[in-house]
Amino acid sequence: MILLLAGTAEGREIAARLSGAGHRFITCTATAYGGRLLENSSAAEIISGRLDAEELAELIRNRKVQLVVDATHPYAEVATANASRACAVTATKYIRYQRPALAMPVSPLIYQVQGYSEAADQAVELADQSIFLATGVKTLSTFVTAARAAGKKLTVRVIPDPEGLRRCLELGIEPGNIVAMQGPFSTDLNKQLLIHYRADVLVTKESGTTGGTDAKLAAALDLAIPVVIIKRPPVPEGALDNIEELLAIIALYERTEIK
Repeated sequence: MILLLAGTAEGREIAARLSGAGHRFITCTATAYGGRLLENSSAAEIISGRLDAEELAELIRNRKVQLVVDATHPYAEVATANASRACAVTATKYIRYQRPALAMPVSPLIYQVQGYSEAADQAVELADQSIFLATGVKTLSTFVTAARAAGKKLTVRVIPDPEGLRRCLELGIEPGNIVAMQGPFSTDLNKQLLIHYRADVLVTKESGTTGGTDAKLAAALDLAIPVVIIKRPPVPEGALDNIEELLAIIALYERTEIK
């Protein structure tokens, strides 16, 4: 049995390819929304909700998993660390797939920073009045605190997931400043969002072409809006960034190791 840690566009593509090749697998996603996006796959089971290392190890043992494919988001450091730890304690084969990085344009309007606190400080410094945030909800409180302290308006773009929307409202973000849409978006739509919400600065992650970072950058640069980009965490050793290579390794491992 293969366990696929998904919740990304690549995770859904890998699930479809595993289905087409006749592999038996189960999937895990961090949210119920991510699980719903996989309902048309042929996964034997879809498990939604964040699992720590011990819970993942128990799942591996209970479902007799022999291979774990981690296709979580490049910024899902905790999920990747938990998966790696669970595989280590259960002696299970672990493969990390990480989407290719984006070739970053050279521009004085691009500010690359190391973490969320630095991004929040930089955004507040750059914004005259309005910050457009496209980094998700997990670290939202960092930006809310910084924006409020500086008297700046914060508009957030999140996926249309009840849990994320609830978090936005709990932090006091007005409904009119919440953009709940499933990306990625075209350059034109990104431009319209930045114009409509009168953004002085865009804050985003380096989520690659798959995550729409190229279109966000193009939109902001066309409008001469500065962009604060949070750099990716270090890539785990041995990670793959080619789906074809990943599938070839899975096929070989299943032929020789999975019984």
